[in-house]
Amino acid sequence: MVKVYSVPPDERPGETASELRIVGKPFRRVDGRAKVTGQTRFADDLQFPRMVHIKLVRSTVAHARIRNIDLSAALAMDGIVGTLVGEELPNSFGIMPVSEDEYALAIDTVRFVGDPLAAIAAVSEDIAHAAALAVIVEYEPLATIASVAEALTTPEPQIHEYADEGNIHKKVSLKFGDVEGGFEEADLILEDDFFYEGSNHLALEQHSSLAVAEDDDRVTVYSSTQCPHYVHRALSKTLDIPASRIRVIACSNGGGFGGKSDPFNHEIIVAKMALKLGRPAKITLTREEVFYCHRGRHPVQMHLKTGFRKDGTMTSQHLQTTLDGGAFGSYGVASTFYTGALQTTTYKLPHYWFEGARAFTNKPPCGPKRGHGTPQPRFAYEVQLDKAAHELGIDPADLRLRNLVEADTITANWLQIGTIGLKECIDAVVKGSGWKEHYGRLPEGRGLGIACSAYMTGAGLPIYWNHMPQSGVQIKLDRSGNVAVFCGETELGQGSDSILTAVVAEVLGIGLKDIRLCVGDTDLTPVDLGSYSSRVTLMVGQAAKQAAEKARDKIAEAVSEHMEVAMESLVFADGQVFPAHEPKQRIGFNEAVVIAESRFGTLGTTGSYIPPRAPGRFRGSGVGPSPTYSYSAAVLAVRVDPETGVYDIDRVWIAHDIGRALNPVLALGQIEGSVYMGLGEAMMEEQAFRRLPKRLSSALVHKMPSMLEYKSLGFHDMPEMTCYLIETDDVRGPYGAKEAGQGPLLPIMPALSNAIFDAVGVRVDQVPIHPELVLKGLQAKRQGREARVGPEKFPDINYGEPLIVHTPGQGGDGRAANDPKASRKGVRSASGTMKDRDEALKEHSSATLTTD
Repeated sequence: MVKVYSVPPDERPGETASELRIVGKPFRRVDGRAKVTGQTRFADDLQFPRMVHIKLVRSTVAHARIRNIDLSAALAMDGIVGTLVGEELPNSFGIMPVSEDEYALAIDTVRFVGDPLAAIAAVSEDIAHAAALAVIVEYEPLATIASVAEALTTPEPQIHEYADEGNIHKKVSLKFGDVEGGFEEADLILEDDFFYEGSNHLALEQHSSLAVAEDDDRVTVYSSTQCPHYVHRALSKTLDIPASRIRVIACSNGGGFGGKSDPFNHEIIVAKMALKLGRPAKITLTREEVFYCHRGRHPVQMHLKTGFRKDGTMTSQHLQTTLDGGAFGSYGVASTFYTGALQTTTYKLPHYWFEGARAFTNKPPCGPKRGHGTPQPRFAYEVQLDKAAHELGIDPADLRLRNLVEADTITANWLQIGTIGLKECIDAVVKGSGWKEHYGRLPEGRGLGIACSAYMTGAGLPIYWNHMPQSGVQIKLDRSGNVAVFCGETELGQGSDSILTAVVAEVLGIGLKDIRLCVGDTDLTPVDLGSYSSRVTLMVGQAAKQAAEKARDKIAEAVSEHMEVAMESLVFADGQVFPAHEPKQRIGFNEAVVIAESRFGTLGTTGSYIPPRAPGRFRGSGVGPSPTYSYSAAVLAVRVDPETGVYDIDRVWIAHDIGRALNPVLALGQIEGSVYMGLGEAMMEEQAFRRLPKRLSSALVHKMPSMLEYKSLGFHDMPEMTCYLIETDDVRGPYGAKEAGQGPLLPIMPALSNAIFDAVGVRVDQVPIHPELVLKGLQAKRQGREARVGPEKFPDINYGEPLIVHTPGQGGDGRAANDPKASRKGVRSASGTMKDRDEALKEHSSATLTTD
């Protein structure tokens, strides 16, 4: 048992806080501010366990000023080793430079139920948990904002003062082409309102971090993160320690799906506590706390207006979105843009107007979840296309085929399209499902629905502005034959380690077992920005291919001299090196490395990847560009009970344009996982909240912060799936590869809605599609009313004056015609200096740096 003094150290005879040391590190009091009652005390028994466990004291109210934090009851417990409060970590942080609005521990204000405001370290997790519950916090309540509508009507108090207006975090209005003229050309104009509820990532492994303090104020943090590089940056800023003294090691994750791509307060707290105590410190979040960390899917309401000609081709589109962002910025600026940026990447839209607004509310912050910002508008788009097909008397699959974008073109909003295999995807699922024979012809209660999508293969710009590579790989070879590959990428279960290894092995002609990986370690590996935006296969793959080709060429140069053959004739395969014209004249790869090391000395190579420059030059064009895009099409078959609205999904056919499948088994796993997650969102998953009427209480609590109440599909719920890998060999990816981890999710939700309409004639314009919503539509149908369920009214929002950008078809140059902040210096003239062009590009194209 650890003996802990129950009186402050300055009351102990002959001792002061500065003289007490444990494991060579001083303990200091945490008294220094008026609103903290009680002090950290010191253990003088040096036999206690080396590692301490941390629990967080979290707010029990949604929005309030902190008046007092009383730690005395917690500090009276045996086994308490240390505490932290907000003023000890005064530097803010955040994933995006324009919204660094978070603190490791709330200093003056709490902004949602679950917002951490103090940390307790103890010799066991149970003791820390009990102590955290014993902390008493006094609050001064503030107005609670629970929705976008309340954010619009409650401009004060502001949740964050840097918001664009009141409690509207970000407003966007981008107009491409002659939108009004396009609508005048239309034979049919549809206007619809849609709603997509928020949801959690529900990764099987919770967040966990462990920090180890070293001498000279150095610390190593092991964490379940998708982005060790960004955690590294946040730790340096918040701890006020040079980045060179901080090491972050990303442990293999039990799933992430975007939920571990922010830097989190618990990662900062565990590092600070380890440094303060001179002891290893660990924190593991409970499942309930994961729901408070959140960063999941934004709830989004959408108003979509689209013009169609009689032949089904589109003339113009105007999309308006509102996002419920929760209490902090997170990726929210990018999320806002993403609710409109990729609408043009599947179908030709000659004129397009996007308006988006993200509100701050007193809920856990939303962020990036698989598909980041794009599933919501994709749901609206694909359901409206189904409606248009019925209005025009065109087969829904044929209508999509008539509108496909073309390869190697630039969209109305200045996105560069690469290869596109969407036609082949549609053809595959239409044939596999028997669409032509069964659509619209099945008995009442049975139906088919189709939908398509596109997604990025890596974001075109880094989160913070720089000219450096987005991914780097180093390879070391030595006389033992060992090939060591170093890269900052992170394995989440998606197979990134396997792809990295396979690319190097393919180039060098050796087996996977001959390669040793070192990944996700900021001390040992070159920077990779992280596992997000489906970037790893393309960006890491290209960097690895470049490094491996340099190594191969260096070895080939030495071997060609040794064998007296042309360097270009050498083949690397099956662990051997040999001339193509004389395969029997071969040597082992190990021997070839020895020859090269004898010729050149120690062998090592590097590779890196920087995405191609995007054509857009307007403010906001930094969100959406990608080296290339993947494409998907899906058909779902459903059975609906017309009496109850209860439905089952019988089968899913899905085709995905993957460029080239470097590992077909992993690719199919990613596609099937996307179908699973898409069905969960479509049918039942929702990050919902409940509250009393505002006049009675400001309480706003999570409705179901556990896996018991938060419903998701089980194995027994999954329908039969047929997956098609469509290969288009995109030259922008390694060996032609594109992404497979996020794009296949996007068509699932609208395909389900469309299938339900085919089955029973009910439109459900919101997600999740609960059976009671289907039943409500059926009842309306029987009563002769519109058989539709969904939002009836879109919020009245002033998005501000739009930026006007002429499209490529109008002869535009990618810049806004009416941006008063735009400096045209150095962009127009090809003879301008690189510095001038870079300055202008920085100003125009990176939405991540735009605060206005």
